Amino acid sequence: MKKMLSLACLMAGTSLLVGALPVLANAPGGEGPPDYSGISGMYYTLIGVILAYGIYDTFLKKS
Repeated sequence: MKKMLSLACLMAGTSLLVGALPVLANAPGGEGPPDYSGISGMYYTLIGVILAYGIYDTFLKKS
């Protein structure tokens, strides 16, 4: 039961994060080179989530 609850929380958190990521992206603004700070923040967040899950799955998960 605990395993299902933790999986449900992980899935809910992931879906909320994925749903909120497009909001964090910056809209292109006028003159000059494009600003990639919004999309790079999204990539770093996604990579961080994947790495955190890998560490959890490898070292912390009890089988």
